[in-house]
Amino acid sequence: MRVALLQMTSSDIPSDNLAVASAMLRQAKSEGAEFAFLPEVMNCLSTSRRHQQEVLQLEEDDETLPALAALCAELGIWLLIGSLGLKTNDPDGRFANRSFVISDAGEIVARYDKIHMFDVDVSPEETYRESDGYRPGETAVVAETPLGKIGMTICYDVRFGALHRALAQAGAQILTVPAAFSHVTGAAHWETLLRARAIETGCFVIAPAQTGTHPSSQGHSRRTHGHSMVVAPWGEVLVDAGVETGVTVVDVDLSLVQKARRQVPALQHDREFNGP
Repeated sequence: MRVALLQMTSSDIPSDNLAVASAMLRQAKSEGAEFAFLPEVMNCLSTSRRHQQEVLQLEEDDETLPALAALCAELGIWLLIGSLGLKTNDPDGRFANRSFVISDAGEIVARYDKIHMFDVDVSPEETYRESDGYRPGETAVVAETPLGKIGMTICYDVRFGALHRALAQAGAQILTVPAAFSHVTGAAHWETLLRARAIETGCFVIAPAQTGTHPSSQGHSRRTHGHSMVVAPWGEVLVDAGVETGVTVVDVDLSLVQKARRQVPALQHDREFNGP
């Protein structure tokens, strides 16, 4: 199957981002893609909780989700929306960081809320407290699609190997890692982490990413790493989209999953052990 990575530099204005994503999705279809992949928080990349409160909506009121679903039905293409920032009804007012799989009939096939929150101090000048604004999910998800069984993760989840192993042992053949990775940690760890997750599970890893310096209406922009990738089950990087925005297509051969797992059947070799 031919897949397309849609690498974006999302702003904090959802309508602008929807227009960009829609144009990219049309291009992906024109280049023969049957399944397209958007990055994390493609509808609004913002560091301002106040601004997010103004522009984000509950899932049932959000405009991006139905618009992209309708476009999938029009074009006859499957889509992973890497994630949308969405309001919730939580008493503390925190948002959800939610990924969606949309069918070529425009139907929502699966939802996944990001489990691991990016609460880190990369440097004195670059700190993140994702859990201040977003509440963590609690449930791992495997989605059935024509491409194969997809284990859904988001960005910081990639550092937690146990989640990806559980997804693979539950049947996932592909792991998705849509991201808005920090340019600092991305340069150091992004490729290594993606390749590790592929090698240890025998899965394809499909990782569409945000890239560049993101326009902000609030005067404080954020920079992300880019380098959307598809990694094969043996650990080879099949494609690296670099740092420019755009559409990158690549063919995925699912038979490589079984080949890698026959060569190194590590998913069958778990052993119970006593803690240290």
